[in-house]
Amino acid sequence: MSPASLRLALFTDTYAPQVNGVARTLERLTEAVEARGGVVRVFAPHDPDSAPSSHVARFPSRAFWAYPQLRLAWPSQRRVQAELRAFAPTLVHAATEFGVGLAGRRAARALGIPFVSSYHTSFTAYAEYYRLGLLARPGWHFLRWFHNGGLRTYCPTSAIVDEVNAQGFVRTAVWSRGVDGGRFAPHHRSEALRERLGATEDTLVLSYVGRLAAEKGLDVALDALALVERARPGRVRVLVVGDGPYEAEVRRRAPAGTLLTGALHGQALSEAYASGDVFLFPSTTDTFGNVMLEAMASGLPVIGADVGPTREQLHSGGGWLVPPGRADAFAETIVGLVDDRDRVRAAAARAVGFAATKTWDAVWEALLDDYRALHRPVREHPSLR
Repeated sequence: MSPASLRLALFTDTYAPQVNGVARTLERLTEAVEARGGVVRVFAPHDPDSAPSSHVARFPSRAFWAYPQLRLAWPSQRRVQAELRAFAPTLVHAATEFGVGLAGRRAARALGIPFVSSYHTSFTAYAEYYRLGLLARPGWHFLRWFHNGGLRTYCPTSAIVDEVNAQGFVRTAVWSRGVDGGRFAPHHRSEALRERLGATEDTLVLSYVGRLAAEKGLDVALDALALVERARPGRVRVLVVGDGPYEAEVRRRAPAGTLLTGALHGQALSEAYASGDVFLFPSTTDTFGNVMLEAMASGLPVIGADVGPTREQLHSGGGWLVPPGRADAFAETIVGLVDDRDRVRAAAARAVGFAATKTWDAVWEALLDDYRALHRPVREHPSLR
């Protein structure tokens, strides 16, 4: 199967215009397939901000009560199967395990269409963060059933492959992530933005880009910043890009002078990344952390929690790992960098070098090669008989 013969049906509970790592990655996947001559039809919940699109089928949805920016949909199986018959996909890919993704899995198997899935959310990390350990066993049972029903489960890092394999997943593979080195690069640095922050040559600008949600470790970051401000008063400025349910708490607890921009796009986002000095990534729940690569490409070394997926991105020396959940360790690292800018510059150079090796073209060629290897009728796959 050549890329031009691929007809991909992509089922997901999050898609543009929603702003998160999964939605952005899936939008890139759609663009990559179409750029190579393939055809994609996306199945996703209706979003009030979405514009009509000929390649996106939307299902009636409701806002998720715990996170209103996310939408939940439970599409009718009759409609899903009718749309799949009309589209005639060569492959169905479910990127989420509930709602729309579950409907896609069921329809693909009912119609005998090759089916794959991808694992984007670390169930164990979220369960641990929200103290839902009692749900771990039934949760893993469901996830194992969902993903093992396909020909492949794609994971963003080797650490996540190891995690899910330990829970009985089979036919797993790494689908990594890349970064656009033109869009995210040091030359986008904006002195005007740094002046707006009140930064001087003696100031270290700490940046955070991403959803403002409790599970991102922002409580740890805020505690750390309070310790830094006491240790080095006025020497640090903080730039926060993004929105989400934790925004009010960030505004309440962030150090004086912190700039919260909300969600940014295009050139404004490029400038925001490149105008910082060091990137904070305290999350222990992300399966990859696309924002880390974008920060590194922009010339920012990363201070991240020492967990598997983050460790894979920082092995090049483009940042520093600290014990998860330890605000004092984050603060100690930040204070050390305030006092030693040569360390920041050296790590920044390593970060840029590492990010330059992570091209999207290489990511898409690897994924599409695997798609091609799986393109045969389900009945010909002995593992699914």
